[in-house]
Amino acid sequence: MKTPHIALLALTLTFGDLAAQTNVPAGPKPAQPAAKPAALDWHDVTKWGVEGRAWPEMERQRWFDRFPSVADGKVPAPVWGLSRDSAGMMVRFKTDATSISAHYVLRTDRLAMPHMPATGVSGVDLYARDEQGKWRWVNVTKPAAKEVNAVIQADIAPGFREYAAYLPLYNGIESLEIGVPKGAKFEDLAPRTKPIVFYGTSITHGACASRPGMVHTAILGRHLETPVVNLGFSGNGKMDASVGELLAKIDAAAFVIDCLPNMGPADVRQKCTPLVKMLRAARPETPIVLVEDRRNTNSWITPKRQQFHTDNHAALRESFEALKKDGIGKLYYIPGDGMLGDDAEGATDGSHPNDLGFMRQAAAFEPVLREALGK
Repeated sequence: MKTPHIALLALTLTFGDLAAQTNVPAGPKPAQPAAKPAALDWHDVTKWGVEGRAWPEMERQRWFDRFPSVADGKVPAPVWGLSRDSAGMMVRFKTDATSISAHYVLRTDRLAMPHMPATGVSGVDLYARDEQGKWRWVNVTKPAAKEVNAVIQADIAPGFREYAAYLPLYNGIESLEIGVPKGAKFEDLAPRTKPIVFYGTSITHGACASRPGMVHTAILGRHLETPVVNLGFSGNGKMDASVGELLAKIDAAAFVIDCLPNMGPADVRQKCTPLVKMLRAARPETPIVLVEDRRNTNSWITPKRQQFHTDNHAALRESFEALKKDGIGKLYYIPGDGMLGDDAEGATDGSHPNDLGFMRQAAAFEPVLREALGK
């Protein structure tokens, strides 16, 4: 997908404007890594599957695409292009290996962006369960080329434990193998079913997490012990009916609609009710969660932006109340005020959360999702 070059961005612009800058000069191309070590056993993750890959029975142009091929030409072109990113995908396995490596080939050589590091854009982020069964971070790859061949973590303490590796947020994947020393025990874990499906904007997509496991969707997946499908599309989360038709095909635990940062009040009033009713007609018992947009962390000093958020919130609240009046049940609501905190420190650029902001956003979502899921 060809997109325009953008030289300058105001802090209040959506990350979609920046994400569209796919032709940023990458500078000298680093040397390609050496061949993957033969001393390791390599496990191709496509042999057992990744979570976050909805519609597994439908054909894809690339195995790690978020949308099936049928979406090409049906959803807006920018959405289709962004769906080639592997945001939200995660592979689980068990091993007693004392080191874990990754060999993967990225779809593009745009490894990083001006305000999002390569670890988040193109990294593979590894977590493991500790002795109490809690998910704990291990390490993340630091890509320097389109092909990555890296030891994620060496000198691992003995023990047969469960791991989860999160895939890149703002790049795609052509292939991914997990390497462990020969003789190490390795058990693949099939993807879990009935995910929470998040449909949203650049924030859902993952901007500007330092690494893939720090997006609020991933944090919530770990806290709720539930698989996640991330359908965030930078600058293009707009409650599109064509995306809704695809969502309706997923046997989801819940749908989270978080599109307001890419919409204005008129768009919300026009599109929210039809989208919710489409999902409810297809999935009568699936909880649907509507989310207000966060306030930009510098909106305290930018009155027009502050008013935009206020008007947007009012439009979504009106739609929510009208839907309830129409008898739409299992409908939930998450307010945006305070979502990133009240100290203006929760975002990288005023708009997109940093890791602190994503932790706060996950904390705002979690009680509502626990109620919706009956957890």
